[in-house]
Amino acid sequence: MTDDVIPRQGGPADAPTVLRLLDDATAWLGARGRTGQWGAEPASTDPRRVAQADAWAAGGGLWLAMIGDRAVGALVVGAATAYVPPPTEPELYVNLLVTDRAYAGRGIGGRLLAHAARLARDRGVRLVRVDCYAGDDQALVRWYERQGYTPTDRFTVPREGRSPWPGQVLTRRLS
Repeated sequence: MTDDVIPRQGGPADAPTVLRLLDDATAWLGARGRTGQWGAEPASTDPRRVAQADAWAAGGGLWLAMIGDRAVGALVVGAATAYVPPPTEPELYVNLLVTDRAYAGRGIGGRLLAHAARLARDRGVRLVRVDCYAGDDQALVRWYERQGYTPTDRFTVPREGRSPWPGQVLTRRLS
């Protein structure tokens, strides 16, 4: 199912690809009435999100899932975000995981998480953490659980002029 998906390290030139993936995922979620996760507006029109994509692409932690010459997913690993509890041991933190909905059902997200686990092992780290949207029906939390992650800390991110963003930290311990 994922044999044709090859992770490759991204770089500064890949920021537009990250924004395309985010825009497509936001539109897909919005079409299903699920705007709580990333809102309803394209990331590519939000200066804050454009700056974030630029920083991810230039930061050394961007990996793209490739099928041929098309990026069908993005993974960003780095330091935990300020709004989650700090780690109690060395970790690899997943800052972003997004996949191309045109390739849904091909295991791309799982493949990128497996790549994150390999990166952690290569660094001698046994803990991988990620946070995700924990609103609505908890579907995303359950998806991470199916990938072998365990929910730990819940948190809320206050947002100016908008409802707070409910989040869930999940962990995976590596052998």
